[in-house]
Amino acid sequence: MRWFGFGFNAFQQIQTQNNPEYSGLDAEERLSSPTELKGHVNRDGRCFEFSQIRASWSRRASLHSDDAGCVCVAGFVNDSCRGVIKQSRGCRDVFISESHLTLAFLDRVECWDLQSSDETPSWTMGIDTQSKSSAAVNLPLVPGGYIASKPPFFHSLSPHMQAKSLALGGEHVILLTATGAVYTWGQGSHGQLGHGGLLPEEEPRTVEALWGMKMSSVSAGGWHSVCISDAGDLYVWGWNESGQLGLPSQRLRKTSEKKTDQQEGELSQNSSTHQEEVFISIQAFPALFDVTPLCEVKTVSCGSRHTAAVTTSGDLYTWGWGEYGQLGHQSFSSSDEPQRVEFFRAQQLHVVGVVCGPWNTFAAVANEEGLAPEYPTKPLNKHGE
Repeated sequence: MRWFGFGFNAFQQIQTQNNPEYSGLDAEERLSSPTELKGHVNRDGRCFEFSQIRASWSRRASLHSDDAGCVCVAGFVNDSCRGVIKQSRGCRDVFISESHLTLAFLDRVECWDLQSSDETPSWTMGIDTQSKSSAAVNLPLVPGGYIASKPPFFHSLSPHMQAKSLALGGEHVILLTATGAVYTWGQGSHGQLGHGGLLPEEEPRTVEALWGMKMSSVSAGGWHSVCISDAGDLYVWGWNESGQLGLPSQRLRKTSEKKTDQQEGELSQNSSTHQEEVFISIQAFPALFDVTPLCEVKTVSCGSRHTAAVTTSGDLYTWGWGEYGQLGHQSFSSSDEPQRVEFFRAQQLHVVGVVCGPWNTFAAVANEEGLAPEYPTKPLNKHGE
């Protein structure tokens, strides 16, 4: 499986500066076109592909797909933490924040301080390998609770919740249960909890608007949340200031009108075009959102103020804040409408997964997966109709 990255690259977490193809300050800091990540080459000359990517604002952690498992860190870290982390051998899962690297092994979970040269983890937790819950390691979710991005690391969860996956936003948490129910808690100042208000929640509270509909995955951005139903429908809620929900954003429309007026040399006096349009700054309840009417959503990920979704046809769609090229449309523009990243279709590549950092995006592409047709077709009957 191949991985491509685009967006914020000021700390070389996507593309190193010694590549002559990307020269100049602007090209180093911002990559608006998908750039393939290179796997780690060991002493024997073997190149290990990445099986998983996790990203924070200035760092990227890559889990290698070799038999033993190891983690490679790129970006803003000291020399002792850059490259392959020798203590990660045998790692099964990885999670990275601006301060710590979390590694999950078969029998334990470790948190390493990325600013320290210590050769021992700053926190560790053992896992009972005989327990059925030991198979539930899906960072930041761990048996009995979840791992936060900073101390205190471990936060307990009631076993009655039967947590399946968990996502950490900028100030909130969203959890998916084994039954497909969604719970949120934390700060709610931008409607990111989905309860209809802007108040915080100290304890997990079910998102009642989704009750009765089974969800298959969840993701949390800086101040917005998304989830996918078993039927492939996408639900969004929270802050929409940069169009990250895919709903009409007044700020983006005003910016677009201002640029148009400046280009035409006119004053923005006649702006009646969008006066009747309903703009949404905060969506406090989950809203059903169609990325494309032609196919369902397979997986989704949230950045700080942008969103990326992979469809069942193998296409990647992005929308929201794009100032660092994190939308992958070979521009630095923002958009409140989903747009397909044409790079992958032009290269006849089938996107199978996506992971957003706060200001960048990483897409996984299958090595030998055929690209789906431009428009899905219905199966023919025995008469060829």
